[in-house]
Amino acid sequence: MPTSKSYRSFELDPQLDETRPTTGEAHAQKHGMTPAQARAAEERIARVARQEGLGYLVDHRDHGNTFDMHRLLHLAAAHGVAEELLSLFYDGNFATERTLYDSEHQIQLAVHAGLDEDEVRSVLADKQAYAGHVRKDEAEAARLGVTGVPFFVIDGKYGLSGAQPTHAFTEALEQAWAEQKPELQVVGTAPDGGCDADGACAVLSPRP
Repeated sequence: MPTSKSYRSFELDPQLDETRPTTGEAHAQKHGMTPAQARAAEERIARVARQEGLGYLVDHRDHGNTFDMHRLLHLAAAHGVAEELLSLFYDGNFATERTLYDSEHQIQLAVHAGLDEDEVRSVLADKQAYAGHVRKDEAEAARLGVTGVPFFVIDGKYGLSGAQPTHAFTEALEQAWAEQKPELQVVGTAPDGGCDADGACAVLSPRP
């Protein structure tokens, strides 16, 4: 079964038209928690991230409109460096105090990922560039019933929402593999699947 990985656009707050600090109050309001509960949740995520060697700031992070970044990610995909740029965006959003919602910072990261600066600036200046790609991804997410991220789709059949344990991914991957990999059925009378003394040989055939 061929293996490939691709990323799709999904905006958590597509109507957001301003950049503001990520605060416990904002998380509490959005998720129906008290500020103390929201803070505790952020600190739990930070501990898990650090255990995996990932940076994660509980404070001093911004929250804003991500549409331009999604457009740049589609540009990066066209040049085969989407994963590199996405990794830099993640690090910039979760692990550094400098705001990611600044076009010059986005340009620097895109160039660092391997994109041409002039092309990046041209895409940011043209609000229609790759906009259709983003909207197409979001329409597909709506069709699949996606309401949040992370959301993983395996083989177009299995969806995993949120932070799932490793075994959940293992089970989904194994099930997808089992459905794609043909199971061979031995047809014939030869012993041990080989040719007998009379020259009769078994035939291996995939099960329907």
